[in-house]
Amino acid sequence: MFAIIGGSGLAKLADLKLERREVVRTPFGDPSCALSFGTIDGVAVVFLARHGYGHTIAPHQINYRANLWALHHVGATEVLAVATVGGIRADCGPGALVVPDQVIDYTHGRKNTFFEGPDNPVTHVDFTEPYTESIRARLLNGATAAGEAVIAGACYGCTQGPRLETAAEIRRMERDGCDLVGMTGMPEAVLARELSLPYGVLAVVANHAAGLGDSRRAISLEAMGAVMDEAMVRARRVLAASLRAGAAVSR
Repeated sequence: MFAIIGGSGLAKLADLKLERREVVRTPFGDPSCALSFGTIDGVAVVFLARHGYGHTIAPHQINYRANLWALHHVGATEVLAVATVGGIRADCGPGALVVPDQVIDYTHGRKNTFFEGPDNPVTHVDFTEPYTESIRARLLNGATAAGEAVIAGACYGCTQGPRLETAAEIRRMERDGCDLVGMTGMPEAVLARELSLPYGVLAVVANHAAGLGDSRRAISLEAMGAVMDEAMVRARRVLAASLRAGAAVSR
């Protein structure tokens, strides 16, 4: 069963033929919201809104461990995550859809592993390639099938939030090699890896990052919302086509 994690602008899946909702309790606390089960074009899907249905949970307050554990517990075998980001690289402008292949973690204080406490041994997971290549390929092939342009490959820089970044911070991130900036990419990706859950991200660029392009002096939240609304329509098309392609492969 496919899992979809929706970020800002995707608190609900309009294409989901809802069958039921389920509240899942986990050893790590409560997930962001009840899980929604249903189908998209006949493909079984479980959906989770990362920030809660009312978008009430800030990035640094999300219980990422509970979210990933719950999806794994109900039988999800692959995770397609959607994340709203700012664009740093010149071709990653507002409205672009991007499938990143690398991540740099700038967050702090977040619960970022399942392996902690006196009863758990120290456990290391390989994270050289943070996104599962088969999921990245599925998203890219889905974009082609949907007729949507998607940028293949970018480095996602994950900041703490909830505030947006300063222009100086974006310049530093650019020097570090970041092409996108967001607030929810970590520890979500590494927790999926610890659970051996194939995981990939479809990033939706809502704005130029601070100090760049039309965000040179300030970021317009109103303009971000307008861009996001339009781009999420295309993102949903990519997701649906990716699910159909994945279901066909599994058969």
